[in-house]
Amino acid sequence: MPSTFNLSAPSTFNLQEATVNDIQTAFNYGALSVEELTQLYLNRITAYDDQGPNLSAVISVNPDALETAKQLDAKLRNQGADGALYGIPVLLKDNYDTFDLPTTAGSDVLAGSIPPDDAFTTSEFRDAGAIILGKTNMSEFALSSGRLGYSSLGGLTLNPYNLNRDASGSSSGTGAAIAANFATLGTGTDTAGSVRGPSSVTSLVGIKPTRGLVSADGIVPLALTADVAGPMALSVEDAAIALGVMAGVDPNDPATEASKGKTFDDYTQFLDKNALKGARIGVARDYFGFRGINCS
Repeated sequence: MPSTFNLSAPSTFNLQEATVNDIQTAFNYGALSVEELTQLYLNRITAYDDQGPNLSAVISVNPDALETAKQLDAKLRNQGADGALYGIPVLLKDNYDTFDLPTTAGSDVLAGSIPPDDAFTTSEFRDAGAIILGKTNMSEFALSSGRLGYSSLGGLTLNPYNLNRDASGSSSGTGAAIAANFATLGTGTDTAGSVRGPSSVTSLVGIKPTRGLVSADGIVPLALTADVAGPMALSVEDAAIALGVMAGVDPNDPATEASKGKTFDDYTQFLDKNALKGARIGVARDYFGFRGINCS
């Protein structure tokens, strides 16, 4: 994906499709503050989620997001940035525990329920300098039977590319929100396709990690032996950056013990823009009528 930040004109910044590196470059050039970025995303949530097409992608907004952004701006001026996601607004699927926001799994039954502490991955995002901008709608308790992306608390999430369609899977709120540029990054959970499905139908990059690479501690479960938490982003690079933040051994999740010594803080080192050159990708001909795609 081409950069949306012009290094020859660092006074300009385009929010649409902006990547982590674009945003942090804009911070460094003084073309953008963390507070300004956060406000831009909040404006879009108001305009397109609460009003306009009413996507119903965001189930709650962090009332302290702007204050956190101001604190990060002050630190940026006085000490400089630290953390892979410094100043980056992130939306979490509403089954990730947050000590300062309700975690409802989309259910009226848990409306207003605030956990005592963060999920392991939520804490990792904060430690990396990210702003928890809010929580996203989901299939209630991650059960995608019947209407995909519907919850009693948040209603039905709409696909921003076609309002007559849903956004697939239980991580539909995150898929719709990131596709609509409500935040830079989002998270989902995948038991049987709920990161991959919404990412596919909203043109995102979603990663379902190997079980045990990312902790499931503090995430409302659907199936404890199969649930996997993963990032959802606009680009492969951003998804890799987020995975590096999320991955790690957590003593509260024994499944992560198997990944000890096998995780990386930076998965972008494995990216190769020529990795698919010359490859042929199979397509289900009965559905699409193609025999293959030549990646030349």
